[in-house]
Amino acid sequence: MANEKKLWWKNGVIYQIYPRSFRDTNGDGIGDLPGIIEKLDYINGLGVDAIWLSPINPSPDADFGYDVADYNGIDAKYGKMTDFDNLVKEAHKRDLKIVLDLVLNHTSNQHPWFLESKKGPISPYHDWYIWRYPRPKYGFPNNWKSVFGGPAWEYENTCGKFYYHMFAPQQPDLNWRNPDVRKAMLNVFRFWLDKGVDGFRLDVFNEYFKDAQLRDNPHRPGLHLREFDRQIHKYDAAQPEMMPLLKEIRTLVDKYKERYIVGETFLVPPAQARTYIGPDKVHAAFDFGYTHSAWSAPAFGKAIQFWDALHGDEAWPNYVLNNHDTRRSASRYPFGNEDSRNKMLAAMHLTLRGTPFLYYGEEIGMRELELKKAEIQDPVGKYYWPINKGRDGCRTPMQWNSKLNAGFTSGKPWLRINSDYPNRNVAAEEEQPDSLLNCYKQLLRLRRENPALNSGTMSLKPLLNKNLLVYTRTSDKQKALIVLNFSILPQTYKPQGEWKMLYSGNDSKRTQLLDGILHMPPFGFAILTS
Repeated sequence: MANEKKLWWKNGVIYQIYPRSFRDTNGDGIGDLPGIIEKLDYINGLGVDAIWLSPINPSPDADFGYDVADYNGIDAKYGKMTDFDNLVKEAHKRDLKIVLDLVLNHTSNQHPWFLESKKGPISPYHDWYIWRYPRPKYGFPNNWKSVFGGPAWEYENTCGKFYYHMFAPQQPDLNWRNPDVRKAMLNVFRFWLDKGVDGFRLDVFNEYFKDAQLRDNPHRPGLHLREFDRQIHKYDAAQPEMMPLLKEIRTLVDKYKERYIVGETFLVPPAQARTYIGPDKVHAAFDFGYTHSAWSAPAFGKAIQFWDALHGDEAWPNYVLNNHDTRRSASRYPFGNEDSRNKMLAAMHLTLRGTPFLYYGEEIGMRELELKKAEIQDPVGKYYWPINKGRDGCRTPMQWNSKLNAGFTSGKPWLRINSDYPNRNVAAEEEQPDSLLNCYKQLLRLRRENPALNSGTMSLKPLLNKNLLVYTRTSDKQKALIVLNFSILPQTYKPQGEWKMLYSGNDSKRTQLLDGILHMPPFGFAILTS
């Protein structure tokens, strides 16, 4: 460890921005790139190292950017390519890296490739997508379902065939078995790398290849509300052809200095997600077991220990509490309007071995917004309401201040803003010493300054008290002990050896180390060093 080189993506923290909801500068109610540039000093002041932007390519917004109509462009609602170039330049001035979301499994049905493809075999682009003639008697080419609801096949009159879409019908899946598609997509990487982009988040990357024979998925036993969940997804995801492609992508990206690839794994368990990580694969892959954990020290401890152990010494894990697809953790684990629980979650999230990802608004404790059916814009919510109300609730505009529309826009915001914004906003929390925002800032500073927290190994202590999660972080220069109280009641803990308090929580009821015993308030925590 003594000679280990520090890497921005490994030792740092990545902040996810949903551009549509971050900051609007032209009054159209939709966030834009100039708005992100305007807030770079705020982002830099948090103490993060990189910004991950959800898709900013031109899109008809059937799935709000995840249906791309031009891979090498910037959507006009976000700005111009010159705005993007300026964002990269200004971010790099502040030593902030830029990570782009690449949606390469599927395009928009308005992409020029698909418009040509649906003309039929006469088009050179026809085989760029997955087309099949109706199956005799059954109609659909196979039994595959769309995760957004209904069959995964859509009939196109112009060529008398069905095309495949894992997601919305407006998102036809590309045929990665076609070498022309493969070449075009590798050129997308080159285009943005040459623009100075520092890394990529690959949307549902292990979905790129489907079974060559398009065989029916097996039935999944048990009762499941969604048709999609009634199948074992053996043939529509995670095919072995992905591995050689990952090597090809990694070889390309490694030609540029200190670039990073993180993949969003889809429909696979953590152990399989780990198989995509390595020196000739992606640098990291997301696993969302952490976001689905029940509120308890044993539940989080189990999820963390399993994910950490899977990586061993050869790979570096990552952790995410919130993103654009998950219910916000402040509402997932509700406990009144105070933020003690969220502070403890922040302490855990920022002291684990791995790369933490933060989601805009997480640092001020933004809550999930409960929307009425008429307000829902997400296709998932529209199809599955009220069983699944969609993802709009975690995508509401950033709450900057207590002024009109929370300082997000001078116009009508694209989604309603949470009514708690007059009190829960950046400006207010910056002025409150004990706020969640200031807690995040202090934790991020400590993580950056202490090698045990940003690069050390991790060891979970035996669970002697079911209310406490305890672990150590160790580097060649330092050792840290982290103690987290998941209980609504005060707890005590006696650490072995000599320790001094590094951080005792950002709250009026602080954790105290008295005569070698930690005294923690409800949801209290401590970071100690030896």
